[in-house]
Amino acid sequence: MFLLPKYESFRIFLFISVLIPVLAISVSGLLAPVGKGPERITGYESGIEPTGDAWIQFQIRYYMFALVFVIFDVETVFLYPWATGFDDLGATAFVEVPIFVFVLIVGLVYAWRKGALEWSSQ
Repeated sequence: MFLLPKYESFRIFLFISVLIPVLAISVSGLLAPVGKGPERITGYESGIEPTGDAWIQFQIRYYMFALVFVIFDVETVFLYPWATGFDDLGATAFVEVPIFVFVLIVGLVYAWRKGALEWSSQ
């Protein structure tokens, strides 16, 4: 019973976090144009009639290339906190990060040999 005043800031935050999306959706619904012309219902709303089938097959290379990029991009982000806190981390972090970078290099060499980094259309 005595803890209820502690939750006032939480209630205010909860109210604001619910209010902002509701306001954004309702304001955009009121201000958006409502024209339903023939250009509006075409594919991608570009006004150009689509040609061909939408179910074309993409080669797996594009997905592999994107996956390798995402993996190395995310792993590289882990180096930034280490670099900013290098003075406070000590010798253990100095040993762990070269091991981490070595594992990344091994993964890069593996992806390179498997051809995941090739961007050819064949």
